[in-house]
Amino acid sequence: MTTSDTAERGLRLIPFHGLRYVPERVGSLAAVTSPPYDVVVRPDGVDHLESADPHNIVRLILPQAATPAARNEQAARTLRHWLSEGILSADAEPALYVYEQRKGDLLQRGVIGALALSAAEAGIVLPHEDVMPDVVTDRAGLMRATSANLEPLLLTYLGDAPDEGAAEVVERTAQRAPLLSTTTEDGFRHRLWSITDPAELAAVTSDLGHRQALIADGHHRWATYLRLQQEHRSPTGWDFGLVLLVDTARYPLQVRAIHRMLRRLPVADALAALDGSFRVRPVDGPLPRALDALAAAAAEGNAFLLTGDGAFHLVTDPDPALIDRTVRRDRPEAWRRLDATVLHATLLDTLWHVPDAPEHIAYIHDTEATIAMAERHGGTAVLLHPVREDVVRDLARQGVTMPRKSTSFGPKPATGLVLRSVD
Repeated sequence: MTTSDTAERGLRLIPFHGLRYVPERVGSLAAVTSPPYDVVVRPDGVDHLESADPHNIVRLILPQAATPAARNEQAARTLRHWLSEGILSADAEPALYVYEQRKGDLLQRGVIGALALSAAEAGIVLPHEDVMPDVVTDRAGLMRATSANLEPLLLTYLGDAPDEGAAEVVERTAQRAPLLSTTTEDGFRHRLWSITDPAELAAVTSDLGHRQALIADGHHRWATYLRLQQEHRSPTGWDFGLVLLVDTARYPLQVRAIHRMLRRLPVADALAALDGSFRVRPVDGPLPRALDALAAAAAEGNAFLLTGDGAFHLVTDPDPALIDRTVRRDRPEAWRRLDATVLHATLLDTLWHVPDAPEHIAYIHDTEATIAMAERHGGTAVLLHPVREDVVRDLARQGVTMPRKSTSFGPKPATGLVLRSVD
């Protein structure tokens, strides 16, 4: 999409009254934050976060109860209680928020706001992955019950000059005293500022109004926003959703793979089913060395690392005839050769006969957690190498979605620093 195309229908980011924790009412801001709901992967993840502080945000994004309806009502009740007790409070002025994450040499800054929703066909917000309907249903129930956007999506755009428009406002704002500053247990320092000055808001709005964005993280939440917008036909707060926009021309994101853990397929059975269709060879550990072997193989073609039995098995060089037979032909060649495409179409569907359902496949961001879960369940960890951001963006611009959970962009925004009430 060109600048002239987007001038009338680019990104529309508006300020909102952010809901934020009142520091004096909680143990620490770090203790009430959480990773995004789908990254709480360790077996004791929810318990660990709940025990960090009685007001940890995980009690809203992953409430614990026997049924979905009970979970959603519990989250809504908890949110109402925290608001009435002054645990959370709405900022007096509507604002956009500059958000910074820093760890060592890694620095990322972006703008948090309420973004006008648009369908993929409009070419304004570009999805690049398919979604799982059951996850969208789950998130919709939670948002509907709480009437809130509890955590921002991560979106990227490509800016121009760093001394103009949104980029200039972001950098200037980051020189001021922040609203909050905290360091989470993963070593990231988080800082947040508000933008309320009309001239600065106008500069950000004008700049972003000519741009399109790629959904880096949060496809299910974006699909949830769109579903809830359809439920509320007249113009309402549901026409907008909470997002973090990062200019990756200035702050390139890290791209990691999302791994698969096959709950009911032992490694021995997975390897036996390949039956000459792929090249399989053992590689030495420990894990970092095995991942280096995976990276080297992925530079040459499709490559997967299977483990869960105490060893590492590198799977490469699929039979071209098998790929032609199993991978759909109505997509660009770059899509047909993606590791995630071959994994789902050729391995999972054709050779392993593993349904893409939660009881069969767990999608996990953390490599060590994937392996540990596979060893615990007697299943197979399928480790993937990440896709480059430019490949993701090029496919998205063609309107082509990647297989679900193909990428993990980061660093992801911490959940709990700023929320948005839809009412």
